[in-house]
Amino acid sequence: MTDTKNSNLITRPPIVVVMGHVDHGKTLLLDFIRKTNVVEGETGGITQHIGAYDIEYNGKKITFIDTPGHESFSAMRSRGAKVADIAILVVAADEGVKAQTKEAILHINEAKIPVIVVINKMDKPESNPEKVKRELVVENIVVESMAGKIPSIEVSAKTGKGVNDLLELILLLAEMEDLKADVSMPAEGIVIEAFLDSLRGPVVTLIIQSGILKAGTIIGTESAVGKLKKIENFKGEVLSEAQPSLPVVSLGFEQVPMVGERFVSYPDFDSAKAGIKKSKDKDYKTMLPSQADQTVINLILKADVVGSIEAVEQVLRAIPQEKVALKILKKEVGAIDEADIQTAIGAKARIIGFRVKASPAAQGLAERNKVRIIIFDLIYELAQSVRDFMTRSVEPDVIRTNFGRMKAMAIFMTEKNRQIVGGKVIEGEARKGASLEVNRNDEKVGAGRVINLQRNKKDADKVGKGDECGILYEGNVQVQDGDILVFFSEERKKGEL
Repeated sequence: MTDTKNSNLITRPPIVVVMGHVDHGKTLLLDFIRKTNVVEGETGGITQHIGAYDIEYNGKKITFIDTPGHESFSAMRSRGAKVADIAILVVAADEGVKAQTKEAILHINEAKIPVIVVINKMDKPESNPEKVKRELVVENIVVESMAGKIPSIEVSAKTGKGVNDLLELILLLAEMEDLKADVSMPAEGIVIEAFLDSLRGPVVTLIIQSGILKAGTIIGTESAVGKLKKIENFKGEVLSEAQPSLPVVSLGFEQVPMVGERFVSYPDFDSAKAGIKKSKDKDYKTMLPSQADQTVINLILKADVVGSIEAVEQVLRAIPQEKVALKILKKEVGAIDEADIQTAIGAKARIIGFRVKASPAAQGLAERNKVRIIIFDLIYELAQSVRDFMTRSVEPDVIRTNFGRMKAMAIFMTEKNRQIVGGKVIEGEARKGASLEVNRNDEKVGAGRVINLQRNKKDADKVGKGDECGILYEGNVQVQDGDILVFFSEERKKGEL
């Protein structure tokens, strides 16, 4: 427990992360809370989405982290849980526990933070909160009405039913957690979102965990430094300083930092740059160790924000790469430009864009040099497209099926690469049109195919074990008495990763 006798410690607002399955109403719930508890300022309300924002309820502030819902963004959700004090697990009353619900529970357990179960969509006639509670018990989430210790609230984000009860419960939990921060320390915190704006440069959302962040402060993360020219709240209002637990948009970073990195304040630029560790992501290698016979596909990745790059990398790593490896040569935030095309030309790389556009000049250069640019707005479509072109690079699997063996007993005719061979089927069956392997002294000496097959001087499609037959053989070696001829077929099956 923090020493509350320290006069530099202040009570700080709780940081709440909202998690759960896609389409279970997280965004609608947050929108309702925001619209009913944010005082509209001179700017005319919310002007930007920054991934986090604070509201005021009964004179007390609460900060919410808005985490993406798609399963491919689990890394971002995980980071959100680790920076938070309280987690809200949203489960739809009409659908119950789903795959991402279970994933969210794992992240909450890893973060070791209190959780409130919010059973949403209670306005729907098919809602069944008791069923939801029973399903949660299986995941070791036992709510108070089921003799557990985890609080639960039944709400409707559509009508607002139960939302005030939820906010009161958050403030109660925050009071019990006795959340404190030392305002005498240099400002520190976490990067929540980051992207490159063509006019304003790197735009970085920060959540302050200790100290007071002021405009003009020099801060650094593992991968970027900057002097904060301006800090704003989520409504776009310029701030002179920001207290712990509050989210701010900062301008002034020299580079775009990685989402989830910790930022620290420094007295000067030299100290800040000395504090930067070489990012482990800078050396872009294949996502799995490549083998000598492995196909490698070079990629250039451009995305709208750093969090998107991280999410895309995560789904790409999930694609099997034993046969075809992906190598990311370059990953950046921002539009696809001519420099990306030049890199792709030299490296024979594909360019993948996620929620970005290619400049007209880049598009023209790509078309002239036949550089493939693929742009996506949905991450699962990106993953499927990459998987498809990886699969096309895999050599087809050749499946061989042996179905008979014949011992050559007589050669009746030899002409160029053809022979008429008489023999006895000693295993399985001989088939007309089959591929054929010639074995001599237990070693393969040649191969060919059966042009025609006869039994008792009559054409036949197949001849079984124990019967004698004659074949018209065409191949790359002449058959001799005593050779064992193996009949087989081969099927070319589409390669799989």
